[in-house]
Amino acid sequence: MQNRWLPSIVDVEASGFGAASYPIEVGIVRYDGAKWCKLIRPFDSWIHWDDKAEQLHGITKEMLHTRGVEPVRVCHELNRFLGNTIVYSDGWVVDNPWLIKLFSAAQVEMAFTCRAMEYILSEPQMNIWHEVKDDLSVNLDTQRHRASADAYLIQQTFIQTQIKTSKKTHRSPKQSK
Repeated sequence: MQNRWLPSIVDVEASGFGAASYPIEVGIVRYDGAKWCKLIRPFDSWIHWDDKAEQLHGITKEMLHTRGVEPVRVCHELNRFLGNTIVYSDGWVVDNPWLIKLFSAAQVEMAFTCRAMEYILSEPQMNIWHEVKDDLSVNLDTQRHRASADAYLIQQTFIQTQIKTSKKTHRSPKQSK
C-alpha cells in the first residue's frame, strides 16, 4: 500500500447545541495514528446543560466532575500533542468555537489551528462522504458517539473516500466501460 498523507482530526463533544454550551470532551487522531482524548471538568461559570446532548454522547455531569481534567491542563496537553499543526474537523462550525471557548476561558494560547474538512476534501470526496461514513460506522461498530471514536471514524472516512475517488480517477478507458 502506498503512503498517503493523513490529516489530524479533532472532534469535540459539548454540554449542548447552542451558544451557551461548552466543550466537555476533546478527541484527536493525529496524522501518525496517535490518539488523545480527555473529558473536561467544567469551569464553575459553565452551567448550561442539555439533556438531549447528554443522551447523544452519554457523558454525564457526574462523569465530568469525577473523571474530567482541569481545562488549563487539557489546553496544555492539546498544545503538546498537536504542536504548531493544523487539525481538521467535520463539524468546524461548532468544534472551532468550542475550542476557542476552552482556550479563552483557560487563558492559554492555542498552538494549533483548527480548519474545516472542506479545506482538504475534493468535490468527489464530498459527494460520497456521508454514504462512506455511514457504512464505516456500521463496519467499525462505532456505537458510542464520543470524541475519540468520532475522530477515528472521520479519519477513516477521509481515507476511504480518498481511495474510492482515486480509483475512479485512475481508471483506464477499458475499465470505465
